[in-house]
Amino acid sequence: MVTVCLDDADAARPHIEATAPDHPSLVDPGHRMDALFGVVNVPSVVWVDEEGTVVRPPEPGWPGFPRTLPEGFGVLPAMGKTKETPEVDQRALLNSGQDRAGYAAALRDWVEHGAASRYALSPDEVVARSRPAPPEASWAAAHFELAQHLWQAGRRDLAIPHFNASHLLQPDNWTYRRQAWSLVAQERDGGPLGRFAQGPLAGQEADWPFESDFASDLAQLGEGEYYPRTL
Repeated sequence: MVTVCLDDADAARPHIEATAPDHPSLVDPGHRMDALFGVVNVPSVVWVDEEGTVVRPPEPGWPGFPRTLPEGFGVLPAMGKTKETPEVDQRALLNSGQDRAGYAAALRDWVEHGAASRYALSPDEVVARSRPAPPEASWAAAHFELAQHLWQAGRRDLAIPHFNASHLLQPDNWTYRRQAWSLVAQERDGGPLGRFAQGPLAGQEADWPFESDFASDLAQLGEGEYYPRTL
């Protein structure tokens, strides 16, 4: 088991330290997992056998949750155009699409039975289920990586156009969208870059530079579209 956080080490560290996992926990601020495996949302799981062959391509998956969730769990911040944009209850999203308990059971079945597991897909099935990677996806990855670099360097004015380009080129990639939305939402709500750090807009208050936001885009989806059922 290897876990990968699509964020920087500072964001991942408190969660890794709180759970004290006995498996490797990696961080991927550049979202290489997106580009290499076709990950477009989190949490996503990829099954890879001992030969290094993908047995199941990226799909939503989690180990299940207790009946009583901790207070505040699963409520995503308001990633929207104003501070009044409603928060999103992620528990409703987790209850759609994939079955939480059933996914963990399927994974254990594969660990026990290997290629004989009824959940192990043939190479043809893996290819059929894998998302196509047109040139636009590669361009989106390049724009997103450049946007991340510019943002971390304090060049917000230069980063935003590249975030927008990545969203336009690969509109079904929720990891790209959520990353940009959350960065700007934190900025707007008094985060480390609450005012532009450098460039011609230095000192001005942050605006909302995207055409859409998390709650608005979710409202357009049907049940199971954000986390599709694959088992």
